Amino acid sequence: MTNGVTERDRAKADRHAAILHEAAVLFAERGFSGVSLEDIGGAVGVSGPALYRHFANKQALLGAILLEVSERLLAGGLAVLSTHDGAHERLDAIIAFHVEFALQDSDVIRVQDRDLASLSDADRHTVRRLQREYVEMWIGILSSVHPDRDDDDLRVRAHACFGLINSTPHTVRASRSRPGERDIRGILHSMALASLTA
Repeated sequence: MTNGVTERDRAKADRHAAILHEAAVLFAERGFSGVSLEDIGGAVGVSGPALYRHFANKQALLGAILLEVSERLLAGGLAVLSTHDGAHERLDAIIAFHVEFALQDSDVIRVQDRDLASLSDADRHTVRRLQREYVEMWIGILSSVHPDRDDDDLRVRAHACFGLINSTPHTVRASRSRPGERDIRGILHSMALASLTA
C-alpha cells in the first residue's frame, strides 16, 4: 500500500479506465445504440452484468466518458493559463494542448459529436457547462490577441478552430497514406494558429 492506495484500489481504477476506453472505442465505431453492455464487458474481459459494479447502466457509462473528457479539457486549459504568460504564448500553448487531445481522444470526439443527446439531462447539462467554460477560456485568450474584436466574433473563431482540429485526426486515419503523428501535430498546430491570428 502506497499513500493509502491498495493494490485492489489500483486494480479497480485500472479496470474503470479500461471500461471507459473500450466503451468509447465501441461507441465511436457503432454508436451508443449499437453497443450493449455485453459488448463492452467482452472488450475488457468481464461479463456484462459485472459492469454494474462500476456503472449503473449504459447511459451512466456514456456520461462518465463525456464528463471525464470535459473535465480534462477544462483542467488542461486552466493549466495553460497558470503556466504561461502573454496572449500569444497562451494561444500557442492552448492550441498545442487541444491538438494533443484531438490526436489522443479522437474516439471520444466522435462519441461527443454523435451521442451527446443520449446523455441523461443532468449529465448533458454538466457537460455543456464545462464545455462553455472551456470555450470562454479560449475567448479570454483570443480577446488579448484581438482586443478590437467582440466576444461573438471570437466565439465563432474558437468554434471554427475546434472544428478544424477535432475533425482532422479521424479524417487522416481514413487516408491511405497517413502522415506521421509528428507531421499531423505540426500541420494542425500551424493551421490553427494561422486561422486564429489572421
